[in-house]
Order: sequence, then C-alpha cells, then structure tokens
Amino acid sequence: MGYIRRRTALPDDAADAIAETFATAWRRRDAIPAEARLWLFGVARRVLANQRRADHRHTALAERLRDELATRPHTEPDGDPDAVRAAFARLSDLDREVLSLAGWEGLTTAEIATVLGCPQGVARVRLHRARKRLARLLAAADLDLSRYGSRAGSLAKGRP
Repeated sequence: MGYIRRRTALPDDAADAIAETFATAWRRRDAIPAEARLWLFGVARRVLANQRRADHRHTALAERLRDELATRPHTEPDGDPDAVRAAFARLSDLDREVLSLAGWEGLTTAEIATVLGCPQGVARVRLHRARKRLARLLAAADLDLSRYGSRAGSLAKGRP
C-alpha cells in the first residue's frame, strides 16, 4: 500500500504497518463496510498513529536510559574483569540464572521463584547456594568481588 509506504521512513516500518493493517482487516472481515477501500485507509491511518506513538515511547525510554547511565558513577575494578567472568562462567546454568535474576535484573526471591517455577523457599536456597559457590570461586582466584561495584558485590554478598 503506497499510502503507508509514503508515510513511513523505513521499509521495515512500512512492512510492519501493512501487515498489521491487513491482519486487522482479516480479523474484522465480517464487519468490513461496503466502501472497503476507504475503511482500509482508516485502519492504515490508525495503525500508523499507533506506530508513531510506540516510536515516541521507545525514543523517550532510550533518552531516559541514556541520561541515567550518564549520571551513574562508573567505577573501574582493581582486579581482572575477565577472571570474574571466568568464575561466573564456571557456575552451573541454574546458578548463573539465579544470580543474574537477583543481581542484574533486581528481582526478589519471590519473583525469582515465579520465573523459575518453584516455591519461594527453594528460590531463596538456590540463590544463597549460588552466591556461596561464586564467592568460593572468586576466593580461589584470589578476587574480592566488592571491588567490582555494587551490582557485582551484591551477587556474592547476598544484597540483590
């Protein structure tokens, strides 16, 4: 539909809008009026408006994230970040998942339990044990995780 292509900057956006327009037409095929062509233009117009609103929301979110990252203090670790990554990689998939959910995603044990599909008590124990295992691996590598910033330190010390 040229109508949509002329109103979008990117071919992928046009393809998405065209697909959504025809998907709407298909879903509402029993309610399409006699002037189907004009009705389809109206649907396309609303799809494009929704697309523009979504783009504005994404742009605003990206700006907020950029501003937040610009004001966040950056601390360089005293140790070797590769050694920390190596220790983290030596953990089991489940330990890495639990630690990532707690440390990077900031989830509570109740939320982790929901994600993992287990009782909250089980999630709490898994998180505790994963932190212990990570702390042991870091100690074996002679690393102090607290030097790696608050997020990293919280993984081994139990402060998500």
